[in-house]
Amino acid sequence: MPRNGPGRRPDVVVVGAGASGAALAARLSEDPGRLVLLLEAGPVPRQLSDFPPQLLDARLVPGAQAQCAAVSHHPVRLTPDRPYSVPRGRVLGGSTTVNGGYFVRARREDFARWSAAGGADWSYDRMLPLLRGLETDLDHGADAVHGDRGPVRIRRTDLRHPAAAAFGDAARELGLPHEPDKNAQDVPGFGPVPTNTVDGLRVNTGISHLLGALGRPNLTVTGDCPVHRVVVREGRASGVVVEHDGGFEVLEAGEVVLCAGAFASAHLLHRSGIGPGAVLTRAGIPVVLDAPAVGARFSDHPQVVLEWAPHGDMAEPVGSWLGGALHVSSSDGAHPGDLEILQSLVPMAGLTTGRTSVAGAPLAFLVSVQTPRTSGRLRTRSADAADPLDIDYGYLRTAGDRRRMREAVRVTAALLATAAFGEVASGLADPDATTLDDDRRLDRWIRAGLGTAQHTCGTVPMGPADDARAAVDGYGRLYGLSGLRVADTSILPTAPLRGPAATAVLIGEFVARAMRHGPH
Repeated sequence: MPRNGPGRRPDVVVVGAGASGAALAARLSEDPGRLVLLLEAGPVPRQLSDFPPQLLDARLVPGAQAQCAAVSHHPVRLTPDRPYSVPRGRVLGGSTTVNGGYFVRARREDFARWSAAGGADWSYDRMLPLLRGLETDLDHGADAVHGDRGPVRIRRTDLRHPAAAAFGDAARELGLPHEPDKNAQDVPGFGPVPTNTVDGLRVNTGISHLLGALGRPNLTVTGDCPVHRVVVREGRASGVVVEHDGGFEVLEAGEVVLCAGAFASAHLLHRSGIGPGAVLTRAGIPVVLDAPAVGARFSDHPQVVLEWAPHGDMAEPVGSWLGGALHVSSSDGAHPGDLEILQSLVPMAGLTTGRTSVAGAPLAFLVSVQTPRTSGRLRTRSADAADPLDIDYGYLRTAGDRRRMREAVRVTAALLATAAFGEVASGLADPDATTLDDDRRLDRWIRAGLGTAQHTCGTVPMGPADDARAAVDGYGRLYGLSGLRVADTSILPTAPLRGPAATAVLIGEFVARAMRHGPH
């Protein structure tokens, strides 16, 4: 643990070594004159072999396993009568260490929406060089869209597995478009999933960005070091209070950047007295800055699982638990490709127990509505970091929400009813035909099995300074205080039309560039 002595005050303290924080700290420390301290609440493996094997196996999803030591859990409400537990990574690499390895870029429409809030630098055309620069695309190499020199290696899923091949054939039978490259902004349809997994190895951002940088003399990465609050003096963030070796310590810094994730970054701001004044006062937290937008709303994607029975036991997947993905548009047509059907080649019973196959178990589709919607709310109950947040997702509140979810379920059922899928499947396990044909019955079925895609964004949203719904500017700088930024998916006003892992890394790269070189 670095002590604050002569010459040891970091220029930047980065809180959280996940998708955004690992990228941001690595890029900032490329400047040898900038002293960077990266703090992670969980453990920090120092080499690849120090990661437990189950965290590296791309055929598993550690975050789906209730007892995974690298995961923390948040109790939430998806609807008023649907409690749920939401996992987040607590280890070097954050949730990129425990998620499914899905690494799909946001859509051009998402960047247009974000640039309206955060400024022209958020447009797709201006972000494309950074998107290319963060990746090495092993399928396409370097071209106008893809990069071949970045830290994140990209490989698309193999569609030769019998279930994946049947999925593609079924989509063609229904006349749905083929989308061979979901990172190329083509017409939404069926295709392989871009992943940050290579030859069966999940390459989290700790591996891709930090392991090779740990030898830099100006970068210190400290694990098992939870941050309790940001220290603010005379209108400026001057450091953080951390828990380490059983005690508390103030670490001074020239600037503080929160990259702890959409829940933890907002929670940390609240515990620091930064948030809606009335809410903080009720929680017994002295108000440092009345920032009404912090935690006032957030965006995520509702999800249900549809299982189907194969004719017989299928081969285990080789490189990834993921098969293909289909993006179709809901009937209102406002957001093309806003319904996602994601294929699991591992039974749910395997994903939740850490096994790649379960004899006789059904396979599954993860079906989600990814329409940009802001329905959630986050509140802090007390200054005690151990006291759970009050998190309400607000799913399925409107008739449109419920309609889109029904449409996604019915498209999935139609795929399973095709002759092409009938070659490998005995049919949909649930819901039955009567339920599928009745809106009210189907709504009840969806509510009973409702989950979430774990795509939380917007708890500390960016926007213009005169917009009461905004907390930060387009470069993550908090309004009302100096020396404090937020650089993770907290700042996205709405979640993207695709899962946000790739966008989280992009945010780290983008804010690091702005800190090093100024706005572009």
